[in-house]
Amino acid sequence: MRSQYEIESSHSPIELVTGRVKPVSSILDKARRKNIPHDQIEEEMQDIAGVRVVCQFVDDIYSIASMLRARHDFDILEEKDYIKNKKNSGYRSYHVIVRYPVATIHGEKHVIAEIQIRTLAMNFWATNEHSLNYKYAGQIPENIQTRLKRAAEAAFRLDEEMAKIKDEVQEAQWIFHQYKSNANKKGGHA
Repeated sequence: MRSQYEIESSHSPIELVTGRVKPVSSILDKARRKNIPHDQIEEEMQDIAGVRVVCQFVDDIYSIASMLRARHDFDILEEKDYIKNKKNSGYRSYHVIVRYPVATIHGEKHVIAEIQIRTLAMNFWATNEHSLNYKYAGQIPENIQTRLKRAAEAAFRLDEEMAKIKDEVQEAQWIFHQYKSNANKKGGHA
């Protein structure tokens, strides 16, 4: 989708996409913590496979969610809007839980995956909060939790300010893209 936006020379709501499969040790640890029997992990655990879509602006998140709803190659099981309903920690993101078909040597299997859609600022905050959760084994000290909440609010204020100058940012990016494209055509470097 991102490449298609670039070909059409229009703003792509997608800045970058990453994917991961949770390591077996993390799956088993989460199953133990959540009391999920081993034979029900595939049905009960929604984030064994994950895709993270990072964008520049909050309204891009909702555009991406709309594009996902229009697809027919997977089923949407659930949507969680942690932007309008942030978590107590300050976490903000938009999650879409999907079930999609995967071809295996034993035939088609349906896998549940979580698609997280965030802005760059939300992703920066969440990545750091995730690291701290590991460091403190899920028991982040209260003074650091307080600072994390303040940082989450600052990140969201940044998103709000960037939304106010979105048109100018996109115009500047378009101009830079044109400059780079012209320089490449002339054999120069941008």
